[in-house]
Amino acid sequence: MSSGSFSLIAASLSAVTAPNGGITSLTGDNFATWKDSLMLNLAFLDFDFALNEHQPPKLTANSTPAEHLLFEKWKRCNRMSLMLMKNSISMPIRGSIPDFDNAKTYLASVEEQFKGTSKAHASTLILKLVTTKYDGRSAIRGHIMMMNDMAHKLKGLDMEISDGFLVHFIMTSLPAAYEAFKINYNTQKDK
Repeated sequence: MSSGSFSLIAASLSAVTAPNGGITSLTGDNFATWKDSLMLNLAFLDFDFALNEHQPPKLTANSTPAEHLLFEKWKRCNRMSLMLMKNSISMPIRGSIPDFDNAKTYLASVEEQFKGTSKAHASTLILKLVTTKYDGRSAIRGHIMMMNDMAHKLKGLDMEISDGFLVHFIMTSLPAAYEAFKINYNTQKDK
């Protein structure tokens, strides 16, 4: 066995045996982070099959061996996906979500619960993006990365900000000490 194979197996085992299967716990204000973590883990463990494929038809006496395999794979992935989802949601939130036997339906129900929260989070991010000012103490790169991260989070909430608009926000967040830099940037013909 190669060291790469061993590393992959070790990573798989640690993800499965970690609390919540290695998935960030959904606590209410972190839906986007939870979903990203969930989807990554389900894909890594190959359980996302149940989320990406429709439920196969029920097996009959005439079902082929391939249909049996497909149905069993979907059934296992669906069951494991549901277990990982439910185990990674805090109890107060889990109690407010209708229970479903289908992982895709259950995830859609969780998303529905957090639509309003996502809108409120987007509003908070937009306000923070337009009001953030560089403090002059931390590294300028860190400030730019923080603003870029806010724009990336907004994109995840279907509120994409263009690169040009983001650069404008960053420039306006810089103090007067950067005035020469701003003038130089604004006089450039290139984007």
